[in-house]
Amino acid sequence: MIRTESMPQVSASSILEHSPNGIVLVDDEARIQYVNPAFRRMFGIGGKDLRGRKAAEILQSDCFERMLRAEGDLSVRGSLPERGVCYRATLFRIEGEHRACGIFIDTSEEERARAELAQVKRETLARAQEVIRRQMQTAQEIAGLLGETTAETKVLLARLSDLLREEGTP
Repeated sequence: MIRTESMPQVSASSILEHSPNGIVLVDDEARIQYVNPAFRRMFGIGGKDLRGRKAAEILQSDCFERMLRAEGDLSVRGSLPERGVCYRATLFRIEGEHRACGIFIDTSEEERARAELAQVKRETLARAQEVIRRQMQTAQEIAGLLGETTAETKVLLARLSDLLREEGTP
């Protein structure tokens, strides 16, 4: 167990500023009060002042409004294709305050890798189906040729048998 008196005092704002996860604080009307640098990078916002804007404008989602109405924590997944970002977020109320917090994890790379893997699987399946189709076609052609030569052999042997009978050879 870590004793708190031995821990250096770190301000909450320093933690928020240096977090690799996007963090946004909203009031009880889901209006943005604060976003950290990671949130700005994740959503490609830059230096725009977002204070007072509805979180739904940035996120294109009413997730904060839903969480505030439900009065409980909410986990969401979302994406903004035009900004090239996919995310997973946990939204929660801050006890004793009329604010809520959202912690956003950038899952864009995971989603790209998942989509790429799905594409490779589809392509591999299509190639396998094409190979099977060609093998079946080849097998049918071989069977056709074998059937044809077998029929020719049967006719030839039947004639030979008839000739031998006509000559009196048993």
